[in-house]
Amino acid sequence: MARDNSPRERQRRHLERKLGRRAGYDRILIVTEGTKTEPNYFGEIRSTFRLHTANLGIYPGALGTDPVNVVEYARQLFVDGDRHKRILPRAFDQVYAVFDRDDHGSYNDALTRAEQLDGTLRNDNKQRVPFKAVPSVPNFELWLLLHYESVHAPIHRDEVVARLRTHIPDYVKGATHTFSTTSPLLPDAMQRAAALVGRFTARDDPEPFTAVGLLVDLLVHLKR
Repeated sequence: MARDNSPRERQRRHLERKLGRRAGYDRILIVTEGTKTEPNYFGEIRSTFRLHTANLGIYPGALGTDPVNVVEYARQLFVDGDRHKRILPRAFDQVYAVFDRDDHGSYNDALTRAEQLDGTLRNDNKQRVPFKAVPSVPNFELWLLLHYESVHAPIHRDEVVARLRTHIPDYVKGATHTFSTTSPLLPDAMQRAAALVGRFTARDDPEPFTAVGLLVDLLVHLKR
């Protein structure tokens, strides 16, 4: 039988060759609500720990910033892939949707949808894939603030940023080098975030909560 040499088939073979050079550890897909802050932060982790780009894909949501749309885009990107981003369908072993509580009306719906998807999708190796929400209440900056101080009570997102700037005066959303700035205090942040996870859940709004530490811990140990 003649080999299919159509442009689409050539593109598929090219992507398979490229992604076939991935490293021998789990392939992680991260989709974020933010377009700069979170991608920059996780991208810096990828560079710092020399994680292969074929093993760690980091993409801002393309369907809007509502949490349920972040979850849906993560599902869509995993299932369908994206040839423009050089992503093959189902080419990941774990999927994470990162979003904030803020004032989003779909926040709880997003948590529920991620729970529904968890373990129901299969990757290109026919393995069931963990699909996890990575929420923060009230926002991603709470994770950064926990590097410097504990937070025990509900706090508005503006207050989180204001307190963070007492430690990082030039902090702005979308900043680069945030991981390198905060990483010397990473063990403190892990401990404080774990304490919040032990006291509250993502649904105990407005109590402070962040699952970002769990994802960061996974990434910094991914190659081990």
